Amino acid sequence: MSINLNNTLPNYLEHKGKYTGIRGWIFSTDHKRIALLYLYSIVTFFCVGMLLGVLMRLELFKPGQQFMTPQQYNAAFTIHGVIMVFLVVIPGLAAVFGNFLLPLHIGAKDVAFPKLNLLSWWIYLAGAVIAICTLIFGKGPPDTGWTFYAPYSTTSNTNVVMAVFAAFVLGFSSILTGINFIVTIHRMRAPGMGWFRMPLFTWSLYATSWIQVLATPIIGVTLLMVVAERWFRIGFFDPALGGDPILFEHLFWIYSHPAVYIMILPAMGVITEIIPTMSQKRVFGYKAIALSSLAIAFVGYLVWGHHMYTSGMSVTARWVFSLLTFIVAVPSAIKVFNWISTMYKGSIDMRPPMLYALSFMFLFMIGGLTGLVLGSIATDVHVHDTAFVVAHFHYIIFGGMGFAFFAAMHFWYPKIYGRMYNMKRAYWAWGILNVGFNLLYFPLFVIGLQGMPRRYFDYLPQFQFGHVLSSIGALVTAAGIILMIYNFSRSIRKGELAPANPWNGLTLEWMVPSPPPVENFVEIPVITEAPYNFK
Repeated sequence: MSINLNNTLPNYLEHKGKYTGIRGWIFSTDHKRIALLYLYSIVTFFCVGMLLGVLMRLELFKPGQQFMTPQQYNAAFTIHGVIMVFLVVIPGLAAVFGNFLLPLHIGAKDVAFPKLNLLSWWIYLAGAVIAICTLIFGKGPPDTGWTFYAPYSTTSNTNVVMAVFAAFVLGFSSILTGINFIVTIHRMRAPGMGWFRMPLFTWSLYATSWIQVLATPIIGVTLLMVVAERWFRIGFFDPALGGDPILFEHLFWIYSHPAVYIMILPAMGVITEIIPTMSQKRVFGYKAIALSSLAIAFVGYLVWGHHMYTSGMSVTARWVFSLLTFIVAVPSAIKVFNWISTMYKGSIDMRPPMLYALSFMFLFMIGGLTGLVLGSIATDVHVHDTAFVVAHFHYIIFGGMGFAFFAAMHFWYPKIYGRMYNMKRAYWAWGILNVGFNLLYFPLFVIGLQGMPRRYFDYLPQFQFGHVLSSIGALVTAAGIILMIYNFSRSIRKGELAPANPWNGLTLEWMVPSPPPVENFVEIPVITEAPYNFK
């Protein structure tokens, strides 16, 4: 490939544009600055959600009431879920690393619609403010759980309307980002970059963007129906008004199961970037990994019913959804086997990005295998609505998207800030997080199999040991995250200057200075070979 590398251009962190100070950030249309706006917002909300999660675990340290009332506990897990799902996990990787890396990966100077990109962040921020206002206004924060299941969400006297409206607003940010990425990938690839010369992270963003554009309107309409039922007494979901609560479940999961892939597909893309680079080996099965992302996105639309086996679904519908659930595991397994094959006989560099990538693989496989337990009708009936589901969900989402986010931060941090973080602290944070995470969630599998219901404020004494281990794990996990955030924050100014290519990567972002200049490239590069062409 041909690249004109000019280190004299001002980088995007130092560039003086039309505005200065904070206005130079919140009114910037530079995709890299917008990515950092998302990063700082998401990290802030993550810390709030983590605090609520730790408080819930401390409340569950032993049976009986500790410092929360049942109503306060219900509100805490609702707000925890709303923050983590709608403000952290769904935007997470795509909004931060998609924004920062997509133009760099395809040889473009920015996304297709820079102003629309900035508007997406403003809409995200507006939705976040509305969500926070649920704590202040009305009759208290919502207590329905983040799923807003009807008919409780249509009859609860808490501040449900504002919470669902916040989720509705956040959906627009997701849709606009998806549209922007699709157009950027179709129209702005560098000369010579055909579809099968794109980095695999770009493929994952492409598949994710289609899910965002096609699935998000469904949840938007569903949430508006909840508002209409509460305000105008239209009988969509409330049986007392002639509605059907099962309809809400169908509409909610038609979006929310594809939303799992909005969370996990970019995570898989991150891992697929890290493993060949840190192994210095050509990626095994490039086309299989690329097409499996599209396969996951397509089949993911068809499996929502596995959340509803116990809702009175017909036998035929149950076995069809169960079959499709097992089928969607196939493209995910393709990725895992190809990652392992890529590492085989590679020159593996076991620095923090690779350690977090390996942790992702281990945790995601536990989440995936336990997902097959829930996808099988006979076993799901027994563990449905137990702590087993909580453990599975967090192994997929936190162990998946969360650890991939940490891997991405450690991998691209030198490119984003032009500084290296402290390796010793990074190793310690990784070790603490791995121990804490498994101590936090694995006991929930056990007590779930023993019959511990999820979302319960109190529990029987025989479940206490599992809850004690889980609560200790929550504190250890929080300690690891705090150490990691401290390491990153301190290194922004005090870390060693990073070279342009600290990991010897071959994709285009490693061919420009660290941090990158404002418009990325002096001249648009010409692509002459496939990515990951390690010798």
